[in-house]
Amino acid sequence: MQASVGSHCVDCARQARPSATFKAKAWNARQITLVTYALIALNVAVMIWMGIDDPASIGLRNSISGVQFDLGLARGLLADGEWYRLVSAGFLHFGIVHFAFNMLLLFQLGQLLEPAIGRVRFGLLYGAALLGGSAGAVLLEPRGLHGGASGAVFGLMAAAAVGLRYRGINPFSTSIGPLLLINLLLTFSIPGISIGGHLGGVVAGGAVSLVVMAPPWKFPKWAPYVAPVAVALISIGVAVTVSRM
Repeated sequence: MQASVGSHCVDCARQARPSATFKAKAWNARQITLVTYALIALNVAVMIWMGIDDPASIGLRNSISGVQFDLGLARGLLADGEWYRLVSAGFLHFGIVHFAFNMLLLFQLGQLLEPAIGRVRFGLLYGAALLGGSAGAVLLEPRGLHGGASGAVFGLMAAAAVGLRYRGINPFSTSIGPLLLINLLLTFSIPGISIGGHLGGVVAGGAVSLVVMAPPWKFPKWAPYVAPVAVALISIGVAVTVSRM
């Protein structure tokens, strides 16, 4: 194998190449993830509000509280002009298990993504994925009351997978690929899970990440900021249109 100076054996060169784990860790440069912590704090605040309103609503039995009715997403309520539910539903959870699982994933993915792309772009990515999840729930599941950060979290998983691929790392050589695959399988196998919400988050987050996670020379400097806004507006448009049918 020829090198810039002299030559190296192929095995030596292969051993000297950074592993996928090393490159993934290098991508995740440590810094305080303020947006991630702020999002978790908002979810915690809503959970506390629910507990004060109806303690049973945050337990394992998961009764429906007034807060869930006030903030949850339903197609009929959107048709009445309550568009805020497209956002508020993303901070609402049905029971402590639902809440804890989403917050754990949000924390882990936030530690990976926010340092890599910056706070503003991470916040825009999260918002676009959240709205994509809401649009997916309205589109595919017209009945029922929806809530949870799952759509946004699925969008973050899709973005992490795209980001790893851009950096020459197979997502399945890390925990991201299996995590996304397992969660998609669970989405279709466990009753009561919002298929539309999860798929909508994946589609929106994946679409945004093609621009946001790309190397800076691939797109204009403004593209990583415009792309999530465009996806968010499309998601709102889909939800509004479907709710009026």
